[in-house]
Amino acid sequence: MALPGNAVWFITGCSSGFGRLLAAAALARGDRVVATARNPATIADLAGERALVLALDVIDGVSVQAAVDAAVARFGGIDILVNNAGYGYIAAVEEGEDAGIRALFDVNVFGLADVTRRVLPVLRRRQGGWIVNLSSIAGIAPNPGVGYYAASKAAVEGLSDALAIEVAPFGIRVLVVEPGPFKTDFAGRSLKLAPAHPDYAETPAGRRRAAVGAPQGGDPARAVALVVEALAAAEPPLRLVVGGNAIGRALARTDAFRRDIEAWRVRSAETDGQADRA
Repeated sequence: MALPGNAVWFITGCSSGFGRLLAAAALARGDRVVATARNPATIADLAGERALVLALDVIDGVSVQAAVDAAVARFGGIDILVNNAGYGYIAAVEEGEDAGIRALFDVNVFGLADVTRRVLPVLRRRQGGWIVNLSSIAGIAPNPGVGYYAASKAAVEGLSDALAIEVAPFGIRVLVVEPGPFKTDFAGRSLKLAPAHPDYAETPAGRRRAAVGAPQGGDPARAVALVVEALAAAEPPLRLVVGGNAIGRALARTDAFRRDIEAWRVRSAETDGQADRA
């Protein structure tokens, strides 16, 4: 499914990282971009004839709808929605705080869903387009100490699976991007830490917390180029696992899942009712 020429991209979370790089990559292709951020002053340099810079807070439905309406008014529609806005949360499950957990899901899950719902009528009218959801390898292969973040991304995974089937009749495709560690702002402004519990200091969760800020190996510019390549591919994937670390974790998780299924296959099948066996 080739990307249309002069496509209109609507990207959330453009103040740094993958969002900003995707906006730049789209403009370099000659496409048009609606670049959004909670504070549009941070991305004012992107503004131009082919780039509209807007304020958008994914947890504020009024601002989301205003941005969608402004995009349609300026460019006539939207071809590619990129749900990039989100952040991380470091906490062992016991360390998590209710307010912090709910705020995380408000942005990473409910905000993403709201933006998607408001853009979908525009995509349906065009009978085509893309929804790109930035997930994480943590959504399918979580590490200790990031359980709540992983749960928010697992929700994105499930939502995306269902969404891909639902919107296929309208010619709309879904791409779930599952990056591993990359040199972005994820370990900076895009990361929040719950208060540490001393009993976890020498556990895997505690060591994960202690590693926050360690150098990350992935090149985000190459990751963004891969996303664009996948969107333009003749047979694009539903899931794009990005980076060697992510590939290793995804394959290990897949192998473990298969081993568990096979080990209990016979006993599990015995729970089927008569109608299931017919």
